[in-house]
Amino acid sequence: MRKLIGFILTPLFYFSFSLSLIVFHPIQWLCLKLGGYKVHKKSVDILNGFLVACNYTLFNRTRFIDNKNIPVGRPVIFVANHQSTFDIPPLIFFLRRFHGKFISKIELAQAGIPSISFNLVHGGAANIDRKDPKQSISEILKLAMNMKTKGWSAFIFPEGTRTKTGQMKPFSIGGIATLLKKVPDALVVPVAINGSYRMVEYGMFPLRPFTSMSWEVLDPIDTVGLNAEEIVKKAEEIIKQKMEG
Repeated sequence: MRKLIGFILTPLFYFSFSLSLIVFHPIQWLCLKLGGYKVHKKSVDILNGFLVACNYTLFNRTRFIDNKNIPVGRPVIFVANHQSTFDIPPLIFFLRRFHGKFISKIELAQAGIPSISFNLVHGGAANIDRKDPKQSISEILKLAMNMKTKGWSAFIFPEGTRTKTGQMKPFSIGGIATLLKKVPDALVVPVAINGSYRMVEYGMFPLRPFTSMSWEVLDPIDTVGLNAEEIVKKAEEIIKQKMEG
């Protein structure tokens, strides 16, 4: 029955999701041209608020547990597990005060996806070519410099790819190590994402309705005396504990 309802509701979800991206594409362009980064970012924040709201067309619950103890104005590396394509909008919207940027595949920036590709190109993301290590390092270093000089933050999914079962894959240290090397005073904050993989349990069509999903921002990791590998391992263990708890 749930899957049958998914067939009925999924077109409504994709219509509202796509409409949001199409409508906000020229809005983003206009905001960037007339108001620069600050106004453009506001348009991106509002867009992602709409994208989060699209979940309600499926009667899905999006529960975001924030952590108000994390200071604003200091670079933060948010380290999260990755369960679905739809993990991203809640992070951008609910943590918008941190100016978080993603390390993304360059293919997404070049794909011409309304709003998404535009923001990846103009919003400060590190768009990496996985076939070109030199370019990838250069992009991450550029993001690190902006974190250092502008107080931006970064969102990283160290698993590299999305899980289909909810079981976490091993975290890799690459991007985090590069950022920490250039921004050693950055806070490392784990984020536990739980349940969003169920939304795509049947694939991208139909999407699963009546699904409860949560995003929980945990306490910063005490990185004193730890190297990058140990920090990433600790983040992985903390998130895994939260998922199993």
